[in-house]
Amino acid sequence: MDLALLRTFVTVHRAGSFTRAAALLGLSQPAVTSQIRTLERQVGRPLFLRQARGVTPTTIGDELAHKAAPHLDALVEIAESGLEEDSSLRTLHLAGPPEFTAERALPALTELTGEDGQGFALRASFGTADEVLEGLAAGHQDLAISTVRPRGALLSATALCDEEHVLVAAPRWAERIGTGTLRRSGPGALERVPVVEVHESLPFVARYWASVFDSRPVCPGTVIVPDLRAVLACATAGAGLAVLPRYLCAGALERGEVVALHEPTVPPLRTYFLAVRTGTLAMPHIARAHEWLERAAVGWS
Repeated sequence: MDLALLRTFVTVHRAGSFTRAAALLGLSQPAVTSQIRTLERQVGRPLFLRQARGVTPTTIGDELAHKAAPHLDALVEIAESGLEEDSSLRTLHLAGPPEFTAERALPALTELTGEDGQGFALRASFGTADEVLEGLAAGHQDLAISTVRPRGALLSATALCDEEHVLVAAPRWAERIGTGTLRRSGPGALERVPVVEVHESLPFVARYWASVFDSRPVCPGTVIVPDLRAVLACATAGAGLAVLPRYLCAGALERGEVVALHEPTVPPLRTYFLAVRTGTLAMPHIARAHEWLERAAVGWS
């Protein structure tokens, strides 16, 4: 049985789509379709059921994938190890949201880039949840940190940590609102307070309002900046209220630069997932970085 056909088959099985598999393999979709048909003729049974959106494996297809995939992954690992015998030459490509990646993931991983002969080169890129998962699926990254759990067999993910969201503002706004007023009046006390956010849709504020107040925010968006660190800087300067991850604003809270306007009994949480392409944890540098991030995350929640 042709290994190239098996490689194409496993990629389609993981991607759930001829189109996505073609992009991952650098082939045309007709070429992928032709290879799968050839393999199906050799096996004597259909391997996939064609649907309106992608394909699903038949029972025979699933059995073949489970038997073939580990061996193909091992062959890839052997080939790549032969090309890069010195593990220090390995490059790890990481993608994630800018603030979390910069403040937490990268500081944790830089310990693995030292001169101890065990490290690797590190390349990072930032993007939205959809962007980093698409990049991972396309083979541009080795690890992706996302607030969305990927679906399908192509990518696998583990929960990394939860982040708590805090409603904050500069002290002058807290004095003007009064925490007692907020407890008595609820979100109505904040209707005229300007908002600092990362997008016009007010994603952090809207999520907080829905979770804590069971309502929608009516406060105006005054400053929109696509980086939570800039949101914190604007809130500290008195531009308005903001909803921020506690890890990001903990220092400002301790210094009194911002004040928590509300302390709900059950604070809103958002989960981060650490995603990889299925099978790539067989590669030592990816497995080591994955394990290192999981260890570091124990102290992040």
